[in-house]
Amino acid sequence: MNIAESTLHFLKEQGVGEIFGIPGDYILPFFKVVEESGILPLYTLSHEPAIGFAADATARIKGRPSVAAVTYGAGALNMVNPVAQAYAEKSPVVVISGGPGIEESHTGLLLHHQAKTLDSQMQIYKEITCDQVRLDDLSVIPKKVARAMRSCLTHSRPVYIEIPRDIIFEPCNKIIPEPPEVCDPDALDACADEIISAIDNSENPVMMVGVEIRRFNIEHKIGILEKKLGIPVVTNFMGHGLLANDDVLKGTYLGVAGRPELATMVEESDALFLLGVILCDGNFGMSGKKINFKRCIRAIEGQVHIGFHTYPRLPITDLVNKLLEKLEGRKENHGNQTRKTMSKLEPDDNHISPTDIAKGINDLISNYGPIPVASDVGDAMFTSLDISGTPIVSPGYYASMGFGVPAGMALCAAQNKRSIVVVGDGGFQMTGFELGNCRKYGWNPIVIILNNQSWEMLRTFQPESKFNELDDWHFAQMAPSLGGAGYRVNTRREFKEALDKAITKIDTFQLIEVMIPRGVLSQTMSQFVAARKG
Repeated sequence: MNIAESTLHFLKEQGVGEIFGIPGDYILPFFKVVEESGILPLYTLSHEPAIGFAADATARIKGRPSVAAVTYGAGALNMVNPVAQAYAEKSPVVVISGGPGIEESHTGLLLHHQAKTLDSQMQIYKEITCDQVRLDDLSVIPKKVARAMRSCLTHSRPVYIEIPRDIIFEPCNKIIPEPPEVCDPDALDACADEIISAIDNSENPVMMVGVEIRRFNIEHKIGILEKKLGIPVVTNFMGHGLLANDDVLKGTYLGVAGRPELATMVEESDALFLLGVILCDGNFGMSGKKINFKRCIRAIEGQVHIGFHTYPRLPITDLVNKLLEKLEGRKENHGNQTRKTMSKLEPDDNHISPTDIAKGINDLISNYGPIPVASDVGDAMFTSLDISGTPIVSPGYYASMGFGVPAGMALCAAQNKRSIVVVGDGGFQMTGFELGNCRKYGWNPIVIILNNQSWEMLRTFQPESKFNELDDWHFAQMAPSLGGAGYRVNTRREFKEALDKAITKIDTFQLIEVMIPRGVLSQTMSQFVAARKG
């Protein structure tokens, strides 16, 4: 096998299911091998940011790595923002960049796509990936690739692999995976005992789960753990959409911007168990500083913090498995669940609010079963907080606009099923034209655009600024030229009719442009804005 073939086989063995990419001259040889070998499917899009968002979304929904492949310089540097988001939100994206050939790198000439130096790109990616390798030494290529993938899987974060274009077809030995790090069994045992003791001896224990439970494929074990421990489970802003099909979840904690009973339960807990939860403003910015994190149990990034001491090098997967092992004989406590339910969409002639959109999507899920949702930022994301019973991916912390559409397309590719995209008009202007790629792959997402002709979340915080106003682009009219169908709706009745049509038309993507008056917000975003201003 050559270097590309060996790498592709290894990636597939490590769980990668696809490659999203855009060709360029430095990576053309690699793309040739990808296409002709058929080892992994290749999906090409139109702009590098969409490639990064697509790979990120696939990694999130599947809980395993996905590849974003681009050319050197103009391609890889154009993908910095999505990869930074994947790093911040712990999504295992494998960035493969073609690079200048080894021979041409020593000519003394500046090479096209080069920035400051030939190493500038590598230096930039050191800031947004957890490991970086350049495959320029044939004798150690298998070892370098194996190391990068172990880093990706261990930390659930992006890694960077640069392949000089003139060595793609060189022979390469089979790549053998590096063994995972082994934790100290005595420390693991002691840690699990301490956690169980702290919870058993508390009066108001609560478990809050975050994105790591999906990243490390332990989401399905949380329901069992909750019943064995007999404590309520909540998620947070970043983790909304976790445990979508499990009845253990009581809701999403949003501090003063969310449900008061959830805020009270979390903030007054004397044993708050934060499992895979990232401590960021998106998750706790609305807590009013009522949570003393030094008194919490925090299992995150391969460490467990209990009070003022830390158990290092204890992976969250090992911890959950050990807790379940110790609780194996304990009787399950099912308790009473209080998950919030939402009323149905009323098909009348009133204007549509973002909350109505969530109601309509929940009605679809109720009638047709779970349909994975990709949400963009702004009120699209706050709207998604009212969607339940289905997996959701959204950038709740880094919050880059433009994620929604390529993410929704990637969900179609990764799961071979339909998805729903919730996106604002600002986010759609950035990446909406990627929908033109759906036809060649048979993807059929239902795209719902919240069109208030405004960067509404920004306008809400600074209403005096005219630059937050956007023009009316008539997105629904664009849909047929991109290979889909479009509907522009103004009332709840029209929205309901459009949803009913869209769900039955499975051959192409369906775009519903929902006209929302400026200043009309989802209930959750209204509470968030009020809390921020207060």
